[in-house]
Amino acid sequence: MAKYTLAALACAAVIPAPSWAQDHAAHQHQATDPAETGPVMPAPGPDSEPPAMHHVPAGYASGSGTSRLPASDAAMGGVHAMSGAWMFMAHGYVSAQYTDHSGPRGDDKAYAVSMAMLMAGRDTAWGKVQLRSMFSLDPLMSNRGYPNLFATGETADGNPLVDRQHPHDLFMELAARIDVHLAGADAFLYGGPVGEPALGPAAFMMRRSARYNPEPPIGHHWFDSTHITYGVVTAGLSARTWQLEGSVFRGAEPDEDRWDIESPRLDSWSVRTTWTPGPAWAIQASYGRIHEPEALHPGEDEHRFTASAHYADGRGLSAMVAFSSKDREPGPVLTAWLAEANWDLDGKNTLFARAENLANDELFPDHDDPLHDRAFRVSKLQAGYARRIRVSPFELALGGSLSAYAKPVALDAAYGTDPWGYTLFARLSLGR
Repeated sequence: MAKYTLAALACAAVIPAPSWAQDHAAHQHQATDPAETGPVMPAPGPDSEPPAMHHVPAGYASGSGTSRLPASDAAMGGVHAMSGAWMFMAHGYVSAQYTDHSGPRGDDKAYAVSMAMLMAGRDTAWGKVQLRSMFSLDPLMSNRGYPNLFATGETADGNPLVDRQHPHDLFMELAARIDVHLAGADAFLYGGPVGEPALGPAAFMMRRSARYNPEPPIGHHWFDSTHITYGVVTAGLSARTWQLEGSVFRGAEPDEDRWDIESPRLDSWSVRTTWTPGPAWAIQASYGRIHEPEALHPGEDEHRFTASAHYADGRGLSAMVAFSSKDREPGPVLTAWLAEANWDLDGKNTLFARAENLANDELFPDHDDPLHDRAFRVSKLQAGYARRIRVSPFELALGGSLSAYAKPVALDAAYGTDPWGYTLFARLSLGR
């Protein structure tokens, strides 16, 4: 898997930035009030991270889809090239991993996860244009994905995935964004056959608070399961300290054919507001009505509410706390909490951690099981370390994480009294 992704990423060339980008960087260096001007960023180059590619009023950085991150988290790393007025960016990673989880439902597996992002953007007299794509070679693994104790969501061979993380699709994003400058704000339109609606915080693989964490949250289907959606249209208004947006999109989650592009539909909707009071903060609240998201729950719509606060100090610490509520119709209201942090101690060493608590009623999919459809509140505590080795324009991170779980006694027979797990990884990234 790694050789295919790296071959694609190696095609990107790094060339110096044009004079307009250098002038912009010089202006940023002259700024004296970061809260008003945003983070200081150097001119693009092999070892630098340039300003975000579409119009970003100072005070925030771009996350997945149209989401915002703190400006102090800076722009996405990668390699950049200019061709006339167009700026091109390539970014991605391949992570070879081994995970092992204890208990009767535990499992172990060696596998690889990957992501490649290719983007292009340019200024115009009236605003900005951005073309975005994101891909993954996760479909090379089995549809059963890999072990992730207490995680649920989606199917493999028609059976529900329980205690597993499903692989992502080949096409993670094929979308465009247009920004039009107005007095005091921008109006923007985002959409495409594959994209992410305005619902929830930035997806976990795009958050610096989860940058080196090798495991997806077990609450993934509470917070950001819509980050791969087939058919999205989002419109909004964006200013330096706030953003208001709404989306229409396809509610059904991706099917088991991970290689194709599914037929877009616009049968669901969401709204999101984000406040970025300064370069250290991005605070969002969102609500969505999702039409039949789960294949195993036909006829059941979902009302989802999320709220999150993301903090970055600009010196290596990025953290997020989040809450989500899933209200299936019909069905119970299931809530989830998440807190995570990534702390770059210096140029080589990183500590990371995550804590989760959620109520899940999909742990026993067998209708004949006496625990079927019962909601159990479970918790996961995870901590890890990464050693980073920079070989420009790549970075190799070697590390691992250890997880412990808390759960009701009623789950002892299925999970053991004190389940735990660990994951080891070697992650090669293009850019920081």
